[in-house]
Amino acid sequence: MHRGFHYAKRALIISVLAGLTACATGPGKAPERAAVQPVHAPEQAREWAIKGVNAHENGDIPGAIKAWQTSVALDPSDATTVNNLALLLKQQNRFRDAANLLEQGVEAAPDVAQLHYNLAVISELYLLDLDKALAHYQRYRALTADEDKLVAGWIADLERRLQ
Repeated sequence: MHRGFHYAKRALIISVLAGLTACATGPGKAPERAAVQPVHAPEQAREWAIKGVNAHENGDIPGAIKAWQTSVALDPSDATTVNNLALLLKQQNRFRDAANLLEQGVEAAPDVAQLHYNLAVISELYLLDLDKALAHYQRYRALTADEDKLVAGWIADLERRLQ
């Protein structure tokens, strides 16, 4: 049911965007771009990422969140900023937002082990999504090629719990 809701929500968003595109182009006109593409402005994103770090260091949590959200919107492949923002959202008990952000980060930078690790932890401990947690712990372990005994234990525990 959880996945079904996610897919239904995604389908609704896509259909709304498609409808808006059709409205914007007028009847009988083909849209110039079929899909919304993320903006990639790495230089601007770096400036916002630095603003976020400065705000965080000064204790301005809302300012840090806003700056990092802007940075991620400009460059969703910046795994460090995605990770920083997700961890800050987790600290604010915004677990679903943090997980969604980490999922976007994994899509943009699938080989960044730390994104998988943090997504696994949030999925397991805060969202109780054990299937997702297991998948991302396994991906983390594969990417690190490290015999992390702690993570290996968590994987074994999840596999037992899911049987």
